[in-house]
Amino acid sequence: MKSHKIDKSDRRILIEIQKDCALSIETLAERVYLSRNACWRRIKRLDESGYIKKRAALLDAKKLGLSLSVIVLVKTNQHDKSWLENFRDAVQAMPEIMGAHRMTGELDYMLQIRVTDMEAYDSFYRRLIDLVPIADVSASFVMEDLKETTELPL
Repeated sequence: MKSHKIDKSDRRILIEIQKDCALSIETLAERVYLSRNACWRRIKRLDESGYIKKRAALLDAKKLGLSLSVIVLVKTNQHDKSWLENFRDAVQAMPEIMGAHRMTGELDYMLQIRVTDMEAYDSFYRRLIDLVPIADVSASFVMEDLKETTELPL
């Protein structure tokens, strides 16, 4: 993967496609003040350089029945390579996990999950502790989303 420095035009492209990755090349080029071909070449270069990791549609979780958002905090007493690999495999295998982060401080991992209801959370919890030994799990249930975005502050 080639790398290159991005300039003001590249940043404008990235800002626009973060808002709507389905924009036509014509519309995008117009918004960032470039010709269609120049815009297309820049997008191709941004893709090849790894600045654009993936393009996706953002779905409405609540409309799709996944109305319970949960922050799960995990603490483990095991920090060996084998446990970490098992934990990573478990995280990858569980589609309810929307984000997983290894942390500094008292807690080892933070998981962001989406499920339909409390019963689904309980099922998730039971599967997680069956897959990998965990010293402590605590969950906080999101009451209101104040901000939720995928847009990086460019």
